[in-house]
Amino acid sequence: MTVRLEIDGAVGHLLIDRLDQRNAFNLAMWEAMSALLDEAEANPELRLLVLRSAKAGTSFCAGADIKELLANKDDPEWRAANQAAINTVQFKLTRLKLPTIAFVEGDCIGGGCGLALACDLRIATAKARFGITPAKLGLVYPFHDVKLLTDLVGPGQAKRILFTGGLLDAEEALRIGLVELLSEDAAPMIQAILAASPHSIRESKKFVRRALDGQDADDEDTLRIFAEAFTGADFLEGTTAFVQKRKPEFR
Repeated sequence: MTVRLEIDGAVGHLLIDRLDQRNAFNLAMWEAMSALLDEAEANPELRLLVLRSAKAGTSFCAGADIKELLANKDDPEWRAANQAAINTVQFKLTRLKLPTIAFVEGDCIGGGCGLALACDLRIATAKARFGITPAKLGLVYPFHDVKLLTDLVGPGQAKRILFTGGLLDAEEALRIGLVELLSEDAAPMIQAILAASPHSIRESKKFVRRALDGQDADDEDTLRIFAEAFTGADFLEGTTAFVQKRKPEFR
């Protein structure tokens, strides 16, 4: 399978496995990815999802399958299906209940960069490269993904990336806020997230999304979520562990 979900305890690994095409995405992969995201979200044992290449050290995703795009450019039904599949995956991934990490070890281009943008955190190795290249192909990047990019790096840097289609190395991506961390290993971040309260992470992710979607003040729902945390099992475990000077064991 060119995309698959592998489970390792509380961590789901969403693997891109089309190595002979530098993990470029075709329509079948977008459609399969949507089902895999549903599967991950429905798994009560999972606490984190990591998106990465199936083979260490290879391209994260080289973007769209350009040959497939060219072959179907005059087929409006195919184009509509492809657009719908991309939009569905990006929307689901951005709003997945689980925290998500994109671990980028090689090229992360075009639609591949969109996948990384849709994750909560981006970790890049020294050999990672990022680019959004529709301007070199006469295409237009999806609005949803342009917003994700702009939210991360600001309008000026977003325009530079989109207008030029140039590639950024890992250091430059870190400098402008396109990635959060440079590391050759995602394990420390994974363990840090697993050690924290699942309830706190889940609700914090929702709050950040609300802010990015335009909410700028508390409403009844956010006030309720804040207040009810004090009666939750994670608060009891976290505070008890603090007083007892031990690490909390959240369930």
